Amino acid sequence: MFPGPLGLSLAGRALGAGSWGIETVDPRDHASDRHRSVDDTPAGGGPGMVMRVDVLARAVDAAAPDGDARPRLLMTPRGRPLTQARVRELAAGPGVVIVCGRFEGVDERLVAARGLEEVSIADVVLSGGEIGALLLLDACVRLLPGVMGDPESGTEESFSAGLLEYPQYTRPAIFEGREVPAVLASGDHGKVAAWRRAEAEAATRERRPDLWQPYEAAQEAQRAAARAAKMAAKAARRASRIEP
Repeated sequence: MFPGPLGLSLAGRALGAGSWGIETVDPRDHASDRHRSVDDTPAGGGPGMVMRVDVLARAVDAAAPDGDARPRLLMTPRGRPLTQARVRELAAGPGVVIVCGRFEGVDERLVAARGLEEVSIADVVLSGGEIGALLLLDACVRLLPGVMGDPESGTEESFSAGLLEYPQYTRPAIFEGREVPAVLASGDHGKVAAWRRAEAEAATRERRPDLWQPYEAAQEAQRAAARAAKMAAKAARRASRIEP
């Protein structure tokens, strides 16, 4: 399953150039029985199977021995949602060790015993953590220096300023009666920037209230700080005009 799509396009070229690397560890190689078992029935009963803590711990130790500074992640729908901010942190770090769960999940003791950070890519349940790991790695790799042709591509996109990205257009100027917004052809960079910010705010407000509310609060805090600074400067000017 790896590198899979990460062997293509931007990530694939960067992989071939040595800008990043990937190694896989098969948990079955760390099983202790002749069947190479990695799972067992759930404690307390119930459907499905659970991945064993002893087998996975040996696999994690093989991938990241003591002293390895890389964050250890567990892909699971029980985890905290992955954000672009966390992706940027990981991309700027020493790399990651990712545990991909299967079946009903992994023995909870592994999380505490090996200090795993539980990560979720969405409120969905997949067959295993591999697809989530591919997503996380792709998000990180594209931010590595030199991977994207234009460094600005990583700064003007969704979530970079707490907003969804503004809509994009290109040629032809008219498609089935639909025109590219005139402001984008105006040559006025100030107007273009204002239009893009307004469109990003409108999309975020409509589609992602969870993002809009903290963004709006932050904007109001900035406005309040600006008003306070302006009032303080005005008071200072008045005080300087008072004769002793």
